[in-house]
Amino acid sequence: MGDNIAVGDDFVRKAEKKLSGWGLFGNKHEDAAELFEKASNCYKLAKSWDKAGETYIKLADCYVKVDSKHEAANAFAEAGHAYKKTSSKDAISCLEKSVNSFLEIGRLNMGARYCKEIAEIYETDQNLEKAIVWHEKAADLFQTEDVTTSANQSRQKVAQYAAQLEQYPKAIEIYEDIARQSLNNTLLKYGVKGHLLNAGLCHLCKGDVVSITNALDKYRDLDPTFAGTREYRLLSDLAAAIDEQDVGKFTEVVKEFDSMTPLDAWKTTLLLRVKEKLKAQDDDDDDLT
Repeated sequence: MGDNIAVGDDFVRKAEKKLSGWGLFGNKHEDAAELFEKASNCYKLAKSWDKAGETYIKLADCYVKVDSKHEAANAFAEAGHAYKKTSSKDAISCLEKSVNSFLEIGRLNMGARYCKEIAEIYETDQNLEKAIVWHEKAADLFQTEDVTTSANQSRQKVAQYAAQLEQYPKAIEIYEDIARQSLNNTLLKYGVKGHLLNAGLCHLCKGDVVSITNALDKYRDLDPTFAGTREYRLLSDLAAAIDEQDVGKFTEVVKEFDSMTPLDAWKTTLLLRVKEKLKAQDDDDDDLT
């Protein structure tokens, strides 16, 4: 490992010497780029991630100088991947440069891919606001390239985090739109009830029984088969429990559904929010009597 670092350092010295020379023969930036790439690989083998990231940036700068924008974009991405091991901030900075470089040369799909990667770094750091911003950028670019599946995956992430941040109308709009799109696709139709369930749970979180009742009417019109699903029955029974301010009934409805179809952490979180609101209303009513 130590040997790899020493070899990498030697390549960097040679590259920097090339750059400081006159470059009478050949192109000094191309020659230096070759040496920086070798150095970066050595640092990666040694798991010296900061040095690898720093050297990939130098490599990218060489490619910028010779107007090799695609290679520069790739080098910035490699720098970002190296820095992911040590610094989210540096990784994001490099990946943003990669995105900008790919967009400049019209490689929107690659730009979208790295927007998504930036979003995922923010997810890891629990910065959901920033994760939403970058997933939205990724979705927009994927959609421009007609990569609808990838676009919807990013949009679902936006909806998921929007709901976690209590931005329920935003989440509802996305889930309903994806459900609408999926109805016309044979392969995606099976997922419609899940999207409508997610939208319905967001309606429940708003605490407006009229809102969820209207939504269920709309969902039945959108997909007549939805009324026969367990997802529809769950939402309908929960709406009734809320309307009756019956915490016990609410809990039983959730338990019954969960025993057949285990609820994931996101759905459980939303349902707990609804239950807490319901309990608070029940306690307020008790105080009044």
